[in-house]
Amino acid sequence: MDRHCFNLSRLQRALRAPAGGSSDFDLNPGVRPPAGRVSRPASVLVPLVERGAGLNLLLTRRAALLRHHPGQIAFPGGKQDPGDGSALGAALREAREEIGLGPEQVEILGHFDRHETVTHFTITPFVGLLDAGFVPVADRREVDEIFEVPLAFVLDPGNFQIHGRRWQGAWRRYYALPYGPHYIWGATARMLRTLSDRMRDP
Repeated sequence: MDRHCFNLSRLQRALRAPAGGSSDFDLNPGVRPPAGRVSRPASVLVPLVERGAGLNLLLTRRAALLRHHPGQIAFPGGKQDPGDGSALGAALREAREEIGLGPEQVEILGHFDRHETVTHFTITPFVGLLDAGFVPVADRREVDEIFEVPLAFVLDPGNFQIHGRRWQGAWRRYYALPYGPHYIWGATARMLRTLSDRMRDP
């Protein structure tokens, strides 16, 4: 997919489509969250940057010493704090903290389906176009690596796989998107699969 067949207006149209939501439970219909569970709000930034004729997606690898999800591939983002003011405010604050992105360096194109995680969060993903000259700076307390993946690769449904592992005594299935040495999986891969589906939905 090159710049001639992929453009930002098409992406923005996809982001305006009705959102049905996604969940870590999508591939595990026999496993449901406890009744009455209250999810905490969180948000992430899905950062895109122009590279020649196309766009790349910027992702992080979480620091190995973090208590939660160490070493996993993620978007910049996290739970909403009382001072954030909005879901977007939380995503922008986390992006500044994790990769050094100032809010003036990103154009928010929209958001897509909220995602419910097995760890009791409901995540709102915002898509943003970064300034071409932006140079990320990782906060080493939270991020071990920042890397890019061609958006064309992410949007190709043929690159997604379904893997499984035992978790809390049960076999769970999940989306995975291997890219070189990087193993993108779980909630991050599920949200990217949603974005891929939205771009293919007429």
